[in-house]
Amino acid sequence: MDYEFLIKDLNRIKSQKSIGTDKGLAKIGDGIVNLAYSVAKSIFLTKNNLQHKIYRTGSKVSKQILASALKNASMKDFAKNRADAHDLADTGEALVAYIWLSKNMTLNEIINFLSNHLSGDLTNRSEEIKSAIVAFTNLFNNIKKFLPEK
Repeated sequence: MDYEFLIKDLNRIKSQKSIGTDKGLAKIGDGIVNLAYSVAKSIFLTKNNLQHKIYRTGSKVSKQILASALKNASMKDFAKNRADAHDLADTGEALVAYIWLSKNMTLNEIINFLSNHLSGDLTNRSEEIKSAIVAFTNLFNNIKKFLPEK
């Protein structure tokens, strides 16, 4: 099914702020981000363990990870003025939802992109956070080409 009608109004305006500050998009994006990261992490852990164990994990991506990644990708202009970490995380989630609803990236492409950019020991929380920030920074940099320049 085609879901682009859900962003028809945003495509008319087509501005960074209108997409990045849309609360509905952020809610949809929250689910996409958490699902994509959970599967990507499961893929990475399964492929990179010596015991050949299969990992299935559910992970919630913290607002600090998304906020840091958005800043690292120089995409704060998509967020509201004077945005805190929660606002920046919502912006990151809204952008992911917009890209998915626009059919610029499928869920599988998002999952594969994240899993290919994860590294290190994801069983160590501090290493996982650093790795997730890098993976999401790369994702945000990759999706810039699909977003309005202003």
